[in-house]
Amino acid sequence: MAVKNLLKQERVDYIQQRLEELYPETPVPLDHKDPYTLLVAVLLSAQCTDERVNQVTPALWELADNPRDMAKAPVEQIKAVIRPCGLSPQKSKAISTLSQILINEYHGEVPENMAALETLPGVGHKTASVVMSQAFGHPAFPVDTHIHRLAQRWGLTSGKNVAQTEKDLKRLFPRDNWNKLHLQIIFYGREYCSARGCDGTVCEICTTCYPARKNPKKIKKA
Repeated sequence: MAVKNLLKQERVDYIQQRLEELYPETPVPLDHKDPYTLLVAVLLSAQCTDERVNQVTPALWELADNPRDMAKAPVEQIKAVIRPCGLSPQKSKAISTLSQILINEYHGEVPENMAALETLPGVGHKTASVVMSQAFGHPAFPVDTHIHRLAQRWGLTSGKNVAQTEKDLKRLFPRDNWNKLHLQIIFYGREYCSARGCDGTVCEICTTCYPARKNPKKIKKA
């Protein structure tokens, strides 16, 4: 009897169940103490690992851990501290400028508003989504290149970019699950379904969803 791949709804149900079994708890990977320090940490994580960011931020918080102190800190000093995260010239300017904007326009508070967050320098849609979900608890589905890759391997999207993948995942999964699920997918991707460690034919979720898949799954780059 021929082996059949799971239908889309069967894949969705299985993925949710298996990820919940593997990761019942979903601690936020970036160390932070409030919305501001999370915002800065997420900004630093662009093209950098969470692990590296967590090594760098203690020294940054010693320099400044709130918008007022950060706005007073020389950009060169911020740049020197965050250099190991990469892109330090751009990131240090963004951190300094957004801190000034928070003071001038938002009474020194991080706005609990997606559109407002996206206007801040260095803050794109994904960063704003992370802050909305992890700092304020609003349903959001931040999609990075790792989630984009897994969603394609699992047949949840044919999106050519992260924006389309985000729309597809939001349509497939219950709104109440988004915040937890995006972290569960990231954890699973790091542990079992990395870019090099799986090609769509190796890890447990890939092989359960697609037992008949013989060839590596080609990924459309985000």
